[in-house]
Amino acid sequence: MSLDDLPTAIVQTDPDVVAGFAHDEARLVQRSTPAAVLSPRDTDEVAACLRAARAAGLTVVTRGAGTGLAGGANAPAGSVVLSTRRLDRIVAIDVEERVAVVQPGVLTGDLRAAVEEVGLFYPPDPGSVAISTIGGNVATDAGGMCCVKYGVTGDYVLGLEVVLADGRVLRTGRRTVKGVAGYDLTHLLVGSEGTLGVITEVTLRLRPAPPAPATVVATFASLPDAGRAVERMSADALDVSLLELLDATTLRAIDAHTGMGLDAAAMLLVQSDQPDPTATLAAVQRACEGAGAVDVAVTTDVEEGRQLLEARRQALPALERLGDWLLDDVCVPRRAIVALVQGVEQVARAEGLTIGVFGHAGDGNMHPTVIFDQQDPESEAAARRAFDAITALALDLGGTVTGEHGVGRLKAGWLARELDPVALDVHRAVKAALDPEGRLNPGSVLGARR
Repeated sequence: MSLDDLPTAIVQTDPDVVAGFAHDEARLVQRSTPAAVLSPRDTDEVAACLRAARAAGLTVVTRGAGTGLAGGANAPAGSVVLSTRRLDRIVAIDVEERVAVVQPGVLTGDLRAAVEEVGLFYPPDPGSVAISTIGGNVATDAGGMCCVKYGVTGDYVLGLEVVLADGRVLRTGRRTVKGVAGYDLTHLLVGSEGTLGVITEVTLRLRPAPPAPATVVATFASLPDAGRAVERMSADALDVSLLELLDATTLRAIDAHTGMGLDAAAMLLVQSDQPDPTATLAAVQRACEGAGAVDVAVTTDVEEGRQLLEARRQALPALERLGDWLLDDVCVPRRAIVALVQGVEQVARAEGLTIGVFGHAGDGNMHPTVIFDQQDPESEAAARRAFDAITALALDLGGTVTGEHGVGRLKAGWLARELDPVALDVHRAVKAALDPEGRLNPGSVLGARR
């Protein structure tokens, strides 16, 4: 079997089209132009694509919407890209059991809107919620702004349908509230970034829709002051549904992009979706004022809260306007937030670079974004050094090299530094068991095959 044996409707080899599928949104990560783009329409066609690629000696990179930020969808030489864009059906929403069954190409925002219509809630809320896909979210175990209360994508995955490298179809998990039979293959595959199989269907847990959130906005004279407010809220175990931090660089960029009048050294955006958030909002205000907040404002106006949340979603698009950018994704214990942001400021000064800091402070997951000039070799080298210094700092503070964007190709070397030798051996053993020929997304997560 070869690619020529596949239905012509699912094979694209036009150079201009194929070039558009060569990479995701990660910067400074190697990629090549794939031999073809395959766009199967169902599970059987996915299996046929994998068998054909194997027979042709080609490797396979699975791609959702291409919004990834770690190079996980970058095509290496001698590969084909398998696009899930046609696998885009919401198969079922079971209101009674609070379960949704979806194909991987469904947009996250579309699923959230569909379940909201029947009084339910799908919590994962990545910054790219309007354009990222469920399959991509599952592949990277994506998080987002609601993680501080609701957790990450993997917390809502009950079961999967996955096509393995040899074309066999694996079904994992369940549709019941509870179930512990056998190894947890579902959560082995969640976060595997297309290296162990191709996800073709996802069964997701849903929740009852919460009340509309109330919002607190606090501004500070320094970034460390905002970090100390986060530490106070964490120590008090406040029941907040969102806790975001933005530094002065990010706020100025957002203001230039949106004209919203944001001007502070740092800002915290906090929400609570409790039925009666009064006590929580008061405690948030006390924590911010105790850390030296310049101003604290509380609103229960839903539209005002939505506008503030939209401003936060514009953080990366706004920073992109400042120049070339390299976004980091690190997570540290919440008590280490201040040390992390102070360390980032030191790195920026040492390298003479602008670094915007924003992220999910409520769970310690920050996104320092390095601005540089890719046409200037010295500037690019400084950006790479800054990126590495920040990532190393996260590990030194007891954190991890990625909180939600995944390892991809960008951080494959860093994963080897984070894992102990036994854990690394087990990772390689799992990969060898499910993909013995190394055909699925080679070079991603574990780096080059040894």
